[in-house]
Amino acid sequence: MTDTNDNRAPRPLPENWNRALAVVAHPDDLEFGVSSAIARWTAQGKSVVELMVTRGEAGIDSLPPEQCGPVRMAEQRASAAIVGAETVEFLEFADGALEYGLSLRRALAEAIRRHRPDVIVSVNFREAFPGGTSFNHADHRVLGPALLDAVRDAANRWVFADQLGDGVEPWSGVRFVAFGASPRSTHFVELGEADLAAGVASLDAHEVYLAGLDGFDQKSFLSSAAAEAGRRVGAALATEFEVFDV
Repeated sequence: MTDTNDNRAPRPLPENWNRALAVVAHPDDLEFGVSSAIARWTAQGKSVVELMVTRGEAGIDSLPPEQCGPVRMAEQRASAAIVGAETVEFLEFADGALEYGLSLRRALAEAIRRHRPDVIVSVNFREAFPGGTSFNHADHRVLGPALLDAVRDAANRWVFADQLGDGVEPWSGVRFVAFGASPRSTHFVELGEADLAAGVASLDAHEVYLAGLDGFDQKSFLSSAAAEAGRRVGAALATEFEVFDV
């Protein structure tokens, strides 16, 4: 696995692939930028499956987890449909309590072997976001390294070998893993107005979750972020990724 960050300006993310698996910790994670790229890709005819590692049940202070989880799952399914994702799956690890380890790697490797993606997309796992000083969510910081390791695990028939059989085989076809909103961005996806509009609508679908974020304007946030990324890379609108080649 190679970190492609070599201090050059971000370059276009390759799009000569057909299947992506989008893996994040919580419902709403993809919608803060990556979903606009998903809308672009599905409009090109690519297949995208979304995989949530948790149900997001600890994400709304006013709702207890047993009520919050189903709400957030429903909102994610609605959000995914807006950007053309094929389906949404949930691994149901505990929200806020992800730990790096074999159980997480095993579950991720199984999903990779089953879906056989060409590329994997996720969100920033670094300590902070671009220009930010607040510490990134613990689940995000755990998931990134586990996901990168699971890509290698999925390709090795002697790791989690009990998963194999009944049509499930090792999968070494992942070309790269791309993490959105990283402070170490290496690549970008140019967005059209329709892509951004779909991304905004996909975030709008998290209505109950957003109601708990006092004063947050999702349309302004996403539009400003896309325009700022565009200025950095020489496009009208863009979203950026840190890419690891496999």
